Amino acid sequence: MLYLQREPPDWAVMFRDCEFEAFHLEVRDAYAVPAETHRYRRFLDGLPALPDPDKHQWNSMVREATGRGVSVTRVRVVTVPHTDYHRWLLSVTGANAEAGEDIRYVPRHLAGEVPADDWWLIDNARVVYNLVDDQGGPAGLAVTTDPGIAGYARGVRKRLWNMATPYMEYVDE
Repeated sequence: MLYLQREPPDWAVMFRDCEFEAFHLEVRDAYAVPAETHRYRRFLDGLPALPDPDKHQWNSMVREATGRGVSVTRVRVVTVPHTDYHRWLLSVTGANAEAGEDIRYVPRHLAGEVPADDWWLIDNARVVYNLVDDQGGPAGLAVTTDPGIAGYARGVRKRLWNMATPYMEYVDE
């Protein structure tokens, strides 16, 4: 079964329903997230970062989930040298890690074949695709519990996780 959701995702519900693991795969070199535009532009202009209320909400959800024993993990497949967007992400990801999210990096040239789309794998059984529009902005979700797609996602996660470098090690390199 596959269903589409065009309205903005309710991440709080997704995390609250998660029982043991939420894994996110990111494969894009840049995103056009409206809530990030101003902060990203400041980074490009060499200005200090501003507090991000959306990130505070996200990190609160991560803390709540990890507090219940849910593993929240992410692999970012990144082009090297990094795009400006990924240089910015590296500069702000520390707050995610401090909240309990285990974020790791794989250089694209080492990753082999990777899916074209970002997705979440929830409890090894539900795949939630992050849909994007032509400009790279959020366009909703596609959700499936198809066992074949979930199995594929588990295989991708295992392969990339095993070669990924944890955030703190990656930024030290």
